Amino acid sequence: MGRFIPLSIPNFEGNERKYVDNAIDQGWVSTGGAYITKLEQMMAEYLHVDNVAACQSGTAGLHLALISCGVEPGDMVIVPTLTFIAAVNPVKYQFATPVFMDCDDSLCMNPVKLRKFCEQECRIEDGKLVHSASGKIVKAVVVVHVFGNLADMEAIMKIAEEFHLKVIEDATEALGSRYTEGVFAGKYAGTIGDYGAYSFNGNKIITTGGGGAITAREPKEVDHIRYLSTQAKDDPHFYIHDEVGYNYRMTNIQAALGVAQMEKLPEFVERKHRNYDLYKELFSGLEHGKLLGFREGTYSNQWFYSLELDMNYLKRSLRDIILELQEQGIQTRAIWGLIHEQKPYRDEIAYEMEKAPYYSSCILNFPCSTQITEEEIKIVADAIKNVLA
Repeated sequence: MGRFIPLSIPNFEGNERKYVDNAIDQGWVSTGGAYITKLEQMMAEYLHVDNVAACQSGTAGLHLALISCGVEPGDMVIVPTLTFIAAVNPVKYQFATPVFMDCDDSLCMNPVKLRKFCEQECRIEDGKLVHSASGKIVKAVVVVHVFGNLADMEAIMKIAEEFHLKVIEDATEALGSRYTEGVFAGKYAGTIGDYGAYSFNGNKIITTGGGGAITAREPKEVDHIRYLSTQAKDDPHFYIHDEVGYNYRMTNIQAALGVAQMEKLPEFVERKHRNYDLYKELFSGLEHGKLLGFREGTYSNQWFYSLELDMNYLKRSLRDIILELQEQGIQTRAIWGLIHEQKPYRDEIAYEMEKAPYYSSCILNFPCSTQITEEEIKIVADAIKNVLA
């Protein structure tokens, strides 16, 4: 095997080395330093929000959001089943119970079924949504913008207001995605709900290696989250702590990478669009597969690209297709295994699953790095077409 074309890798074309070297030279390498503040300011400016807290990962951001929502042991939190498991695990960190919701054709949470669950399986009691069968309080809903495609936030926010739910946007894949039409026109992913979490993992549109960030509708909530993320220190000289804190703060080294990456974010989004358009052209007329689009009325960051395969025709497994492409030096992957089918979650409620099992069985993700070349895109498209023929 000669050339290898990876699925999604970091792009360090800017000032990354310069800023990291600067942080090292200054000796600020841990959870204090000017680059952390700079990254938070750059993100707040980009997202048009007042306050952002940088943290250790998108998962940490989601956990801190659940804490801030007041999610307690025994509470319920509505989550998608078609997502990466990190969107759901923090619910268990709070000893709460996830309720799994189906997706729609955007791969994001289905608002019709969300409403139906709230109306038919729950009741409102003392200004709280209570699950009728168990008596548990349903505190929040975690909405994932899958692959940078925005969920139907207009419908979801109406449901949340009506049924007294806090909304946590998992925008870990969607930094840069925004609405262009409707009531949220101009609003970015992660800035519509009560909280919004972002990830800078190595495969995301920008990266700090690990790392993440969180914002909230109320700027004071972000200040409190920042406080919790630094071990809830009330007096740094005498180590007084009035709350249980967490070691969830981003390091200055990570933030130095992040500042350089934020400088390139608009260009990276443009490249994602340009590359997607080329794939769209190359896959036009594709038999036995369809390139998935993005929600109308939005400008997505188009982080990941997906083919919906006709598995009935292909008569072989998705695993076989992935392995065949791997042998040709092309890295692809299936969408995630459904979370409600994973061992730790098999006993939880999975509400009217229909589309999620279908998409889980037929979605193929393929190379989409921002530095992929036109030649490589053509190689990928030709290989996929040949494998599906």
